[in-house]
Amino acid sequence: MLKWSLQLHKWLALVVGVQVLFWVAGGLVMTAIPIAKVRGEHHKADFQLPPPDLSVAKSPAEVAAAAGLSPAEATLKGSIRGLYWILKLPDGTTRVFEAVTGKPAPPVSEDEVRQLAGAAYEGVGKPVAAQYFESAPQETGREGPMWRVDFNDAERTALYVSPDTGEVVSRRSNLWRFYDFFWRLHILDFKDGENFNHPLIIALAALTLPMVVTGWVLLVIRLGRDAKRIKRRPAAS
Repeated sequence: MLKWSLQLHKWLALVVGVQVLFWVAGGLVMTAIPIAKVRGEHHKADFQLPPPDLSVAKSPAEVAAAAGLSPAEATLKGSIRGLYWILKLPDGTTRVFEAVTGKPAPPVSEDEVRQLAGAAYEGVGKPVAAQYFESAPQETGREGPMWRVDFNDAERTALYVSPDTGEVVSRRSNLWRFYDFFWRLHILDFKDGENFNHPLIIALAALTLPMVVTGWVLLVIRLGRDAKRIKRRPAAS
């Protein structure tokens, strides 16, 4: 029993030992750092938009008809810039229109995006750079065009802003990226950081289980031997 458990434990540890280290390190990071801080909620300005005046807004049917569209879904959304209809087309693309005028939403300029990001930020940092992306970076978890505004605080906070509505859709920082790195190590998904049901991690978890069991077997055997040795000492003296 001892020899079999020792050999199995040794070879399993050789295979999964590094991943077990990643799991423990990732677990430590994820429990030690408050998730609200990772999400940048401590840098979120405490303000609320006034209730939208729906009486002045056109219906989504009016807006769609004027634009010659047949949307599959319509969502009314308010932001600092105003009230907007988000029309989702059957092919999955979206179009954004001003709810009051029914016209396509004008794109956010660089000066405006700095002001919008500054109004949504709470802290000592100042907006130092604004960059426009035709395709949103992967860390945003979004698709389509996106503005990014960087702040010069200790965490290097970055706010991602919709170029249509001007709303902040993602908050990222070096702290978030540090956390995300260990999260991806934890689940072994370096592409999207979302899939923790893939075959590799399932196989490693399956191999880790007998490693832990054999470790307990070895521990019980060792403790039993130590207990017998302690009992023999008085008789020997």
